[in-house]
Amino acid sequence: MSTESPIKDVDARMRHTMLPVKDIEKSKDFYHRLLGMNIMRERVNQKKEAVAYVGYGNEDTHPCLELIEMASDAPTRTINPWDGHIALAVTRLYDICGYLEKEGVTFKQAAGPVGPGRKDLVAFLYDPDGYEVELTERASGSLAVSS
Repeated sequence: MSTESPIKDVDARMRHTMLPVKDIEKSKDFYHRLLGMNIMRERVNQKKEAVAYVGYGNEDTHPCLELIEMASDAPTRTINPWDGHIALAVTRLYDICGYLEKEGVTFKQAAGPVGPGRKDLVAFLYDPDGYEVELTERASGSLAVSS
């Protein structure tokens, strides 16, 4: 896969992925307290919706999640998780999963090897709105993405 941009002299990076949430406080608690993300920024948008940006690092340099709670006077919106997931690279996966289990987090797949004979580890769990979150620990111990 080419790493060259199709548009000359333009730099780009992933900024955020927006997720609609039912309760912004529960979602912030999940991502901040349980998964250790920073609350990078909070605001109320022009539609009177509560918005929080969460992630690791700084919003100006690292991708994040934009969590948006509908305004209380807005028409009811059903949260429909898509057929996908958020993936986070972690260290000490078994310890993290033990902590999350004690906190009542629901798991789709308990921590274990990615596949038979593989050293990389993976677990799948659900956030408060039913979005699937993948936690992956590389056998190398690195959080870096390998090509």
